[in-house]
Amino acid sequence: MTATTGRAGRREWIGLAVLLLPTLVLTMDMGVLFFAVPFISTTLAPSGTEQLWIMDMYSFLLAGLLITMGSLGDRIGRRRLLMIGAAGFIGASLLAAEADGAGELIAARALLGIAGATVMPSTLALIRNMFHDPKQRQIALGAWGGILTAGATLGPVAGGLLLDHFWWGSAFLIAVPVMALVLLAAPVLLPEYRSPQAGRFDLAGAVLSLAAILPLVYGIKTLSVDGWSLLPALAVPAGLLFAAAFVWRQRTAAAPLLDLGLFRIRTFSGAITVNTIAMFAMMGFTLFTSQYLQLVKGMSPLEASLWALVPSVGVGAAVGLSAALAGKVRPAIMMAGGFLIGAGGFAMMTTVGAHSPLALILTAAGVLAAGTVGTMTLTAEMVVSAAPIERAGAASATSETAVELGSSLGIALLGAAGAAVYRSQLDGALPAGVDGEAARAAQDTLGGAVTVAAHLPDRIGAELLETARAAFTDGLHVAAVVGLVFALGAATLAYHLMKHLPAQAPAAAAEAADAPTAPAAI
Repeated sequence: MTATTGRAGRREWIGLAVLLLPTLVLTMDMGVLFFAVPFISTTLAPSGTEQLWIMDMYSFLLAGLLITMGSLGDRIGRRRLLMIGAAGFIGASLLAAEADGAGELIAARALLGIAGATVMPSTLALIRNMFHDPKQRQIALGAWGGILTAGATLGPVAGGLLLDHFWWGSAFLIAVPVMALVLLAAPVLLPEYRSPQAGRFDLAGAVLSLAAILPLVYGIKTLSVDGWSLLPALAVPAGLLFAAAFVWRQRTAAAPLLDLGLFRIRTFSGAITVNTIAMFAMMGFTLFTSQYLQLVKGMSPLEASLWALVPSVGVGAAVGLSAALAGKVRPAIMMAGGFLIGAGGFAMMTTVGAHSPLALILTAAGVLAAGTVGTMTLTAEMVVSAAPIERAGAASATSETAVELGSSLGIALLGAAGAAVYRSQLDGALPAGVDGEAARAAQDTLGGAVTVAAHLPDRIGAELLETARAAFTDGLHVAAVVGLVFALGAATLAYHLMKHLPAQAPAAAAEAADAPTAPAAI
């Protein structure tokens, strides 16, 4: 391995390519699944709540276990943990592809989340161990961040190509050859790293972190979709109690999973907050866009995935503009401006109807993504630079956890809001002749309504589709209003949290701002 003070050589750069492969797969996963949802809905017939759990179980377990697995990697070795995760991802992907019920698919998604949590922090931590020169590390981190964006863009295309020719389970098989390659190349190209001062593994903290996240999310999702019931109503305060217990544990443990002292670094906590809100806004609306293209506009998965590439033009422009302005405009102004642009995208979404021209939703999605991604490009290097070097591992795991949690909460909460409106609008509005099990399926999801309509007489089927699509767009409007409020609030918050930073490159600004409290920042 390259010496601590030296520059990376050929082996490190080839090793970087190996680390980018699982990163690409993990970020493609959600995009692939977005376009598989209509097929899963018709084949496995999940309920509205089950459909959301199929979408969210992976991300919530991933978010809940990132810090735990990052801490575990310090003890058993980052490369070893990466290889364990790659092997687990292969097995879980095969189980998901062959699932024949919603419950089995949810369980497989849970296993994928656990495996993904072992892979994600290992990739970023190993990049830091391999690239000690600041300029080289910035290039490597830039490539890592670029792969995150590329995965989100390519996921729908890969999913569309597969789903246009094969069954829905094929969407889960993309990871198998990639992770197999990682297993073969990692022992040769990647260094091993263990922290010499890791301390004992905080098993109690790991249990409390999951005990906090899962009941809280379950309660919010179920109450939003199904209305009031005792069990989910009790789950919310139970999750909050476990969250308080987790914080207490981290304050008192000799070797905590999460160093709460990091949040006293203003730039670090501000960047984490901004990233979380940005992911909440962007990913929370991606599901609506993909379902609109397929179920409202009637596109095939491949056609929908290709049209979904159009907003990436705005994203690319936003990333380039952010990089160009990073040393000239204060971060507070750039981040607030990004959220205001995103708010404009949400405002445009409130005008989308079932019969609107395709350009309207694509433009709205492009404006929304450009604003939020432009903001997120500024925060990644800030997180790295604001934390002291001895706490770099905890900083990266915390950042990844916040990103995943923001993404998952956006899908859950905005999705739940849209689903609740959809069901409310269809209550008592179904055409005559749609009753019993068919009525329940149509009222549960738009995918269910499309399936039911295909088995009805032409006139009744067309009337059901018109009603269901109008209800879906009503739900989309409500979710857009919620996103708009969040984006406007985030613009104000981002300006307040980052107004102490000068107009410098993000890393330099973070180091300068936090130097008195974090002299060892990288």
